[in-house]
Amino acid sequence: MGQIEDLRLFVAVVDSGGIARAAQEMNIAKSAVSRRLAQLEDRYSVRLIDRQPRVWEVTSAGQELYQRASHMVAEVDELDSDFLQVGHTLTGPLSITIAREFGLAYLKPAMFKFAQDHPNIDLTIDFDDRTVDLDSENYDLALRVTATELHGLHCHRLGTTRHGLFASQGYAATKGLPQSIEDLSQHPLLHYGAERRATWNFEQDGKRRSVKFRPALRSNYGTFLLDAALNDDGIIRLPLFVVDSQVQLGNLVPVLPGLRHADYGIYVVHSSKRRLNKRMRAMIDALCEACVSLNS
Repeated sequence: MGQIEDLRLFVAVVDSGGIARAAQEMNIAKSAVSRRLAQLEDRYSVRLIDRQPRVWEVTSAGQELYQRASHMVAEVDELDSDFLQVGHTLTGPLSITIAREFGLAYLKPAMFKFAQDHPNIDLTIDFDDRTVDLDSENYDLALRVTATELHGLHCHRLGTTRHGLFASQGYAATKGLPQSIEDLSQHPLLHYGAERRATWNFEQDGKRRSVKFRPALRSNYGTFLLDAALNDDGIIRLPLFVVDSQVQLGNLVPVLPGLRHADYGIYVVHSSKRRLNKRMRAMIDALCEACVSLNS
């Protein structure tokens, strides 16, 4: 057996939580797994798994080897997957986490089409606004909507989305709308985020302006804040892709439309430690096609 196969066996033992289960999953004898694990420990002159009666624990050296071997085995599997696939059929796992609001509002048709075009890809899509650690959480790609720079990642810019201030027709009729930035703090402001004291930044006449306030309501779920605004609860500041349909229906009206808000970039990113495989490239191409209108 080659070194990579011994490392693959070690990864399988750790993943399955025992030699017997790994042997069953790999369809080889338990004694063969034990022998090759012992040979691996001899090669590195270190105990990888503490295995005694009623004790089975991966050592610190074993944990380090597992992390590094997992990446190596995955790289080899991806090479095989890329170069041994027949024709244009893509197979294998692909996992992506997508910013929830943008994904659900904008990308569902593209994801449905991708799944139909590539039925042999084992696709996992998580809609989550949490910033995941791509190195430790086993995601191939992440789609992020952010105004900040992304460090330590390979980024593919898909486009830009704008923000705005909005209130419901009912709120405007009963409470009136602010006529200046200074007026904003006199209104209940619905904030996307967890801050108890929030700041909204704007640009007006080429100058940076801001308003600091205590949110009347805060949440990390944009659709919830949209519903709150439609319930006449206050003024929201959200991306246009969240509010566009309600604006077109006339249920929401712009507030201080002359203000300029910071544009948010839309990126698909992957770890700098990962090599792009064909499945990942196919997903990036699908996302670029879905977001082409954002650049027009």
